[in-house]
Amino acid sequence: MSDLSQIVKAYDVRGTVPDQLNEPVARALGTAFVEMLRESGDDADTLVIAHDMRDSGPALAAAFASGANAAGAAVINIGLGSTDQLYFASGSLNLPGAMFTASHNPARYNGIKLCRAGARPVGQDSGLAVVRQRAQELLADLAAVADGPARVERRDLLREYAVHLRSLVDLTGIRELTVVVDAGNGMGGHTVPAVLGDRMLPALPLRIEPLYFELDGSFPNHEANPLEPANLVDLQAAVRERGADLGLAFDGDADRCFVVDERGEPVSPSAITALVATRELAKFPGSTIIHNLITSAAVPEIIVEHGGKPVRSRVGHSFIKGQMAQTNAVFGGEHSAHYYFREFWFADTGMLAAMHVLAALGGQERPLSDLAAEFERYAASGEINSTVPDAAAKTAAVRAAYPDAEFDELDGLTARLPDGAWFNLRASNTEPLLRLNVEAAKPDRMAALRDEVLAVIRG
Repeated sequence: MSDLSQIVKAYDVRGTVPDQLNEPVARALGTAFVEMLRESGDDADTLVIAHDMRDSGPALAAAFASGANAAGAAVINIGLGSTDQLYFASGSLNLPGAMFTASHNPARYNGIKLCRAGARPVGQDSGLAVVRQRAQELLADLAAVADGPARVERRDLLREYAVHLRSLVDLTGIRELTVVVDAGNGMGGHTVPAVLGDRMLPALPLRIEPLYFELDGSFPNHEANPLEPANLVDLQAAVRERGADLGLAFDGDADRCFVVDERGEPVSPSAITALVATRELAKFPGSTIIHNLITSAAVPEIIVEHGGKPVRSRVGHSFIKGQMAQTNAVFGGEHSAHYYFREFWFADTGMLAAMHVLAALGGQERPLSDLAAEFERYAASGEINSTVPDAAAKTAAVRAAYPDAEFDELDGLTARLPDGAWFNLRASNTEPLLRLNVEAAKPDRMAALRDEVLAVIRG
């Protein structure tokens, strides 16, 4: 019997197929999800589900639907979809949802992202622990839940998703742009033609140059994880070779989007966060913007300069979404290229962030490198992982090495030094890793501080 504590993580379900995640597990999770929703007072008469391009997705989604049916809930299955397309369905239909995806993980993985009606997140503290416990009980006695009548409706919401996104960002009047898009054989190959192309809606002034749009959960070209620089190499080369204005890279389930400029150089997610924040503040003056604590110090500075209210958050979508709902924030951004929008039910959507970048670039004549430079003020290390046997002891050693720093522990350990440089150390929830991020005014200062901290961690 599967040990669900190994696959039910802080924010979602993620495991290898079929040894950890299989059809009996998915069926038990479907029943448990409906029961959790009802016990917490939510309407669970109908759920909406979708799956990405992984081969195991349709069968797992069908098993989950069977479990939901057994608990008395009907299911709307929208079939192939990106994670933000599932959030659109949950929000627009006001139904709880389940997305079958392992995002950027290798082909042998699959997973489930759960949400309540209106795309509200489900994490360990908001129902996922209850789902895990109940599903584990069901797996111990598979005969305990009798089959209910099969009530599954197939519905295609791709066009409605595209129409909604286009209603939020007007791209019709921008100058013509050549855009290379690397879908990584993931769901961007499904959604980009619908939203940015002319498959379903009138053509935009965009010339889309596709890379790896064929849906293939074996990821034959490279992993669908643009956080890894090696997975951006093909996009960067194509942008340079084709003289494109920019490049976009989506992860496997297309809820994250990475941007490279006309030179093929990456534009940091912090710069994208600041850029989109200024656009949202122009539309909604004085609004709150959420940013996680790993984003550049430039982000809150720019938000304040444009009349907004920056609010710092822990890393992770459940924390960001929770704070956005509490503060009615118009937008939120993370260093990992997750971007959240009030107009999208406070959920994350890489496509909408990409559209904001296209609108900003196409609304003026400068190249993206010049435009992005307005939002890049400091030198950052990026995230550096170190394998350590005792993360707490190493963190304490680092803290002791900087007696003049100001510390906070909102998420891991953040140290701010007298000259304005800062670093953050966070322990992984699932691996013996410490994650380090460093930022300073100049590259040489950043490099020196980075090396000092790493020497303590790895010494």
